[in-house]
Amino acid sequence: MLKGFGGDSPAMKGSIIAIVPAAGLGKRFGPDTTKTFHMLLNKPLIIWALETLEGIGEIKEIIPVLREEDMEMGVELFERHNLTKIKRVAPGGRERQDSVYSGLRLSRGEADIVLIHDGARPLIERETVREAISNIKGCDGVVVGVPVKDTIKEVEGNTVKRTLRRDEIWAVQTPQIFMYDSVMRAYDDAMAERFYCTDDSALVERTGGKVKIIRGSYSNIKITTPEDILVAEALLKERMRDENWYRL
Repeated sequence: MLKGFGGDSPAMKGSIIAIVPAAGLGKRFGPDTTKTFHMLLNKPLIIWALETLEGIGEIKEIIPVLREEDMEMGVELFERHNLTKIKRVAPGGRERQDSVYSGLRLSRGEADIVLIHDGARPLIERETVREAISNIKGCDGVVVGVPVKDTIKEVEGNTVKRTLRRDEIWAVQTPQIFMYDSVMRAYDDAMAERFYCTDDSALVERTGGKVKIIRGSYSNIKITTPEDILVAEALLKERMRDENWYRL
């Protein structure tokens, strides 16, 4: 059970800690809506990702990152769903990068590897997470992604500068797995220089880190708008039918 927002049960040295940022305002999701707790089929959105990570034995602790005003509700929700790997909840910041940094600082020095996964990606599969973890050897990070399907053009204003080679471009998702020291150093440097971006691996690349990419799934969508909920529901129902574990 949780002991509060700053529990005293850190993960064992050498283990994997998962940080799950879910402190965004969700402006595109709609006014007066907390996207993190919006119902997706039979449970709140964030619970889907957390339950997947809970079931992966290599992960010893999960640290969700929530807005200050959502933390009490989050603690009650995590206890209700028996998420025993959640011992602490980190306070979110203004930007996603601030929130991830909050989780990293809370777990500083407690693990060799950190996994970062957006709470708004409910359809991540355990096999994908395990494959990413298994590929971390010999590099600073591993990201999950998929080759783009559309033709991509670089534009300036409304003028096309060039058409990029589609076979060389991937859309990056989460989870992203890093050696803890590498991502912590990258975040420390970025925050000190007030350099912001929306991708964790980009910060590691910025400091010279080696990042691999493995193929994920096109179904690993990020919930951004209300329409995405409808897509996620359809994908989950199909998956449940296929795997014979559909339950509401």
